[in-house]
Amino acid sequence: MKKNVPNGATSRRRFLKQGLTAAAATGFPYVIPGSALGLDGATAPSNRITIGFIGIGKMARGHLNSFRRDKGVQVLAINDVEKGRCEEHARLTEEFYAKRDGQGSYKGCDTYGDYRELCARPDIDGLIIATPNHWHALNAVEAAKNGKDIYLEKPLAHTIGEGQAIVRAVRRYGRILQVGSMQRSDTAFHHACELVRNGRIGTVHRVNVNVGGPPTESYLPEEALPEGLDWNMWLGPCIWRPYSSVLCPPTSWDGWARWRYYRDYAGGAMTDMGAHHYDIAQWGLGMDHTGPVEVIPPGAGGEDRLVYVYANGVRMYHGGGKPEAAVEWIGDKGIVRVNRGQYLETEPETIKLDSIGPGEVRLYRSRNHKNNWLEGIRTRKECICTPEIGHHTANVCHIGNIAYWLRRPLKWDPDDEVFVDDPEANRLLNRPMREPWVLS
Repeated sequence: MKKNVPNGATSRRRFLKQGLTAAAATGFPYVIPGSALGLDGATAPSNRITIGFIGIGKMARGHLNSFRRDKGVQVLAINDVEKGRCEEHARLTEEFYAKRDGQGSYKGCDTYGDYRELCARPDIDGLIIATPNHWHALNAVEAAKNGKDIYLEKPLAHTIGEGQAIVRAVRRYGRILQVGSMQRSDTAFHHACELVRNGRIGTVHRVNVNVGGPPTESYLPEEALPEGLDWNMWLGPCIWRPYSSVLCPPTSWDGWARWRYYRDYAGGAMTDMGAHHYDIAQWGLGMDHTGPVEVIPPGAGGEDRLVYVYANGVRMYHGGGKPEAAVEWIGDKGIVRVNRGQYLETEPETIKLDSIGPGEVRLYRSRNHKNNWLEGIRTRKECICTPEIGHHTANVCHIGNIAYWLRRPLKWDPDDEVFVDDPEANRLLNRPMREPWVLS
């Protein structure tokens, strides 16, 4: 595995330091543009946060556009198993910087087919990981071991065991990790949760969360392998299967890849949007660092839909309530409903107009999820969605899927993160990895 900085990829901090040293040694003036010194409102290269991308699919491309426009950030590298996609977005990044800085050309965004080589670069501060779920743990642990701060797309991990490994690695190596459950940085969701936490609807007894269901098995027909795609690397730790464009679309595809709906690679809509909406439901309940104690699938216990039961008696349902609400908390004095697009509705209506006063519960405030991560890198302050929070949110999704698969009620210990006296269910907390991949 390559440990050195690739040819031509020189740290901007090192470049400036070497240049100034050379000027002093020769006695000749060394002319540095004002922008390089941070004059005229620009950020000096030595103070910029340098980042790379692991995975450059649709979600990552949105992040790339955002980070490129931030003058306090420099994108140095992109990794993807699809060579054409990787090279295209590296080229577009170099063209963007050349145009922005008034240069005829710019070279400085390198490409990689193996994420481990990118992780090993000493001149990169942070990595955005936007790979399919089955890669999250291997990517994130490798990044943490190499001293990188991490913006990790949701859900945190593909299994509960893999989520535990990410949390351990981040804490062991002292990294800043932001999970991409970005609704926490949205005004409507934040205010909704503060209303619930401060008792505006009284004692909560029911929550409805409207997300899709569990994944399906991947019985997909074999297709011709596109040129430039490292399919073996795309599969990584998963069992080998023939190529399918459903799982990894060609470079020209601009939609959402459908790997997220197949069990080998993800947890279906349950973990896809569930990592957003169950996250908000738990935030409003004050359950960020724990979880339910029981999960009951539809048809069991007289329930017509899957339900999570918390130790305090709150029952959280998979679906139900007003359909336009992603999350609906029902208390003995009212209801709070919230969704994207600044949708916030309450019963009575006056509740949503309440402000949170001095001495009441105030939740962590972030107005921009990606900027919150950058600030965490600079200050070492925890982000709004830590690995522990993302892990407990993902656990809710995972144990729900396991209850669907086993079709029976399950007792869950949220502290030890095991099913109580249930070896069959506990075997689903993790998954075997295809050689040579090992999570350590």
